Amino acid sequence: MLAVNLKAYKEAIGNRALEIAKAAEKVSEETGVEIVIAPQHVDIRLLSENVSKVKIFAQHMDPIEPGAHTGWILPESIKEAGAVGVILNHSEHQMKIEDLEKAINIAKKLGLVTIVCANDPVTARAISSLNPDYIAVEPPELIGTGVSVSKAEPEIVKNAVNMVRQCNISTKVLVGAGISTKEDVKAALELGAEGVLLASAVAKAEDPYTKLKELAEGFMK
Repeated sequence: MLAVNLKAYKEAIGNRALEIAKAAEKVSEETGVEIVIAPQHVDIRLLSENVSKVKIFAQHMDPIEPGAHTGWILPESIKEAGAVGVILNHSEHQMKIEDLEKAINIAKKLGLVTIVCANDPVTARAISSLNPDYIAVEPPELIGTGVSVSKAEPEIVKNAVNMVRQCNISTKVLVGAGISTKEDVKAALELGAEGVLLASAVAKAEDPYTKLKELAEGFMK
């Protein structure tokens, strides 16, 4: 999986987000690599109604039931808008463990795929007991630096993969933080990860198609 978080970058909202999603769709068709795009919540419907070969995820949702919750992100609303999954517990939007567990359970009931972020291997192992679909290991100090965790701190990736597999063999491990080249992707896969989660390398790229194509090449043997 090549998961792209568009965060709240001005370069990746509205029509620009759609441009990125269409570029991802083309790359996915050409390479067979599974690509996820996580736009701003207000852009989920725009993307989901205009692309079909990439998966649209929400960047977050709150562990709430339908009702009087002004300003919160209702899980049912992201599903109705066309999202097929959700990123949870990103270092920029961390959650209490009880809220995270509830959110994962709600996602399962709604059929939403979960990518749950963890700062380190120990946290990744703890989260794996909640049975998410994916855990993305992202040391926060490397996020947005262009220095990939798979190269700078490979032991973090190895330990996270081993700890998660010891606890839950069905949860897959992604690597995040600083991923920006096909070499970073290859390194992550060689260390046992099953994909990557990245943001600015694509969200801020002048030519998102070319950058996505390069990153997808990292999955090629």
